[in-house]
Order: sequence, then structure tokens, then C-alpha cells
Amino acid sequence: QVQLVESGGGLVQAGDSLKLSCAASGGGFSTRHMAWFRQAPGKEREFVGASWRGGATSYADFVRGRFTISRDNAKSTLYLQMNSLKSEDTAVYYCAADKPLRSNTASRLRSDYDYWGQGTQVTVSA
Repeated sequence: QVQLVESGGGLVQAGDSLKLSCAASGGGFSTRHMAWFRQAPGKEREFVGASWRGGATSYADFVRGRFTISRDNAKSTLYLQMNSLKSEDTAVYYCAADKPLRSNTASRLRSDYDYWGQGTQVTVSA
């Protein structure tokens, strides 16, 4: 069973940076696409970006150039470096894991991810 634990959230000011981590256990990390989603109050959970198992990354348009996703397969850890934070980035951020070798491409759909962390709150004050 895969378990994901996010950390690194907090309260920051607009323009600040924050780095989230997602520690995975249960095996197969290097064979999975991994992703970050976020959910703001009253809104649907939305795709932020993904780390493909082959090393590529993909991002939602609204974070391109500000956020960077990376992974350390040796540590089974996924990261989300967030720079130039805006108040609209305030949300609970979730880490998600795909099934091993499910597809060659990382999905942007919530339904394609089988495992989720509990989330970490990021609050950006204006």
C-alpha cells in the first residue's frame, strides 16, 4: 500500500517562496508518475504539475515559470518549489501517485491517480 505524506506548507507573504515535500512509502516510486494538485476553499481540486517517471515534468498554465517540480527517486520524495507566490495560490496542496507503469504520460486528471496524501495548507497573504 502506497502512503504519501506532504510537508512544508505554511503562511507566507505574497512574493515569498515555499518548498513542499511529499515522502512516499510502499515501493515503486521510480516507476510511478507523481503529481501535485491543489484545492482552494469552495473550488474543485486542480492539477498543478506532474513529475513523469522518465524525468519529464508538466505544469498547469497558471504556475508555469513560478513553480518547479522535482523528485529524488533514491529518497522516494517528490518536491514542489513555489516562487513568487500570490494570494490566489492559497490552497491545500496534495501529492498524488499513479499506478506503476500505467501509462507513458502523466495525466492531469484526478481520477487517474490512485494514491493521495492528506494535504498541506499553503496560505499566502497579500
